[in-house]
Amino acid sequence: MIDEKKLEERLVALEAAKSWSPRVVSRLETLLRSAPDEALYRINPIQFATEKSIAEPEAIDLFLHACVAGLFDMDWLLVCPMCSDVVESFRTLRKLHTHFHCHLCRSDYDAALDDYITVTFTVSPAVRRIRFHDPDALSAWDYVFHYKMTPGGLMPDGVPWSETAKGLVRSLVRIEPGAAASLEIEASEGVLLGQDFDSDAQFVVPVTQEASVTPSHVPVMLDPGTCVLAAANIAPGKVVFEISNSNKLPVVFGILQLPSATDQRPKLRFTPSLSGKRLLMTQTFRDFFRSEVISATEGIAVLDVTLVFTDLKGSTALYERIGDLNAYIQVQRHFQHLLDVTVRHNGAVTKTIGDAVMAAFSTSADAVRAALEMQEAVDQLNRDRPQRDFILKIGVHRGASIAVTLNERLDYFGQTVNIAARVQNLADGDEICLTEDVFRAPDVAEIIAPYKVTRSEAELKGVSKPMSVYRLARRTS
Repeated sequence: MIDEKKLEERLVALEAAKSWSPRVVSRLETLLRSAPDEALYRINPIQFATEKSIAEPEAIDLFLHACVAGLFDMDWLLVCPMCSDVVESFRTLRKLHTHFHCHLCRSDYDAALDDYITVTFTVSPAVRRIRFHDPDALSAWDYVFHYKMTPGGLMPDGVPWSETAKGLVRSLVRIEPGAAASLEIEASEGVLLGQDFDSDAQFVVPVTQEASVTPSHVPVMLDPGTCVLAAANIAPGKVVFEISNSNKLPVVFGILQLPSATDQRPKLRFTPSLSGKRLLMTQTFRDFFRSEVISATEGIAVLDVTLVFTDLKGSTALYERIGDLNAYIQVQRHFQHLLDVTVRHNGAVTKTIGDAVMAAFSTSADAVRAALEMQEAVDQLNRDRPQRDFILKIGVHRGASIAVTLNERLDYFGQTVNIAARVQNLADGDEICLTEDVFRAPDVAEIIAPYKVTRSEAELKGVSKPMSVYRLARRTS
């Protein structure tokens, strides 16, 4: 059911939010109006970008602005790497935690923003109601294969694991509290797995030709977190499981036919999606979702981030020469130029400190391209001035970090941040200093090939061993 008035109002607001590429908003409108419920639930903006021939950064911006306009709700998902089950979902980053347990795999995981945390978008019920807005009313099949599992986990042959799992299901049912269900299946040689899809309650029963007797009825009792199965030897053929639910909540219970108990399921690979890391490095998210904070006291790990630190050389003399107000205005212009460059290269400005900027990027290649363009942007600022007032020093380092909330702002903490700042301090005016981790990163060598590069060893405070630093001099022609 579509609320036409709200849809039209919010689409108008989205259209006016920024200058979009041709037909970008109309493609989203078509999705909202005509797509089936499944296509409007947990939308992957990276997949949307591919299908609609939209640049990924613009597709991410589109859904973020659509959230602001009230067309979509954003979901942070913890996804099991073994079975692509959505273990938990959260409407805000504030509630996200990183330690989670998959009931289906009976495994525990520690999530990082790069891994196991993905961000999706679901149509707002105020605009169009879909059946997934009420998970308790879903059929057992919809609940497991659309609400619980994501289609992004792929088998080695490229088939989604969720599709493979459908072929293993022999029976799937929702059982109300205090109720019972008879599940009749045709058992094959191998293993039968009974599973409550919301707890660790499960049973595993071998099916063998050697079984002397196949019981016609096998009682199963579901208690909170446990599954008690009457002793049974099962041979191939028809068998009926009598499932009794003594829980206080409904249970979605299924019986799956597996080849054997010892078969190892192949490791899944995942289709590209919007990771928590990439979202935090999207300027639109930082600008429009300032209230989003990380409440976990230990922060959330980021396994691979490239940080760019910049600073102005001789800014104190600039303030003395042209006065505080004029210098402040000019420095703010410099900040805006660096912000624009950062956004063009898929990064986000984390903070400014005095005359310095700290920006974060998902890849070192993007960070280095941005650093080089920052130099060009500052050169443009200097062209209209009687002398070169702006001389930029830049340091770039790559490594693991911790995403935290400091002073009510999403920030990064740890040794990678410290090294990036100290490498910037090594840079002379018009110089970019790269660490070894950045210099050796994919595509960086090609980017810096036209520049003169000199290598040196540097002692950095807080770092036990000397670090290799690569200095890129500004091109003069």
